Amino acid sequence: VQLQASGGGLVQAGGSLRLSCAASGRTRSNYGMGWFRRAPGKEREFVAAVSWSGESTRYSDSVKGRFTISRDSAKNTVYLQMNSLKPEDTAVYYCAAGLRGAWATTTVDYWGKGTQVTVSS
Repeated sequence: VQLQASGGGLVQAGGSLRLSCAASGRTRSNYGMGWFRRAPGKEREFVAAVSWSGESTRYSDSVKGRFTISRDSAKNTVYLQMNSLKPEDTAVYYCAAGLRGAWATTTVDYWGKGTQVTVSS
């Protein structure tokens, strides 16, 4: 499975961005998918995850209420809508997929290349 993330960029604080992650290769509809991020000098951290059915979502406390994860199984694509962005959201964002879900680094089977998100104050 290959994961291709896109949609990163530079935005002012309070603005919005939408990240997309397209899965290709030997895709299976029962993969949970999610997003992680790594800020400069910090460890990679969980951001949001969605179940294979799309019915269940999970968020980190730091983004809850501001970010929304969703998936289009027909397109093998997961989205992360990021609103009310803060400078502390600046990081490289990574798409992830896992048969056990993608809500922890230990459950992830596949990682995509990151996309940079920079929020200016």
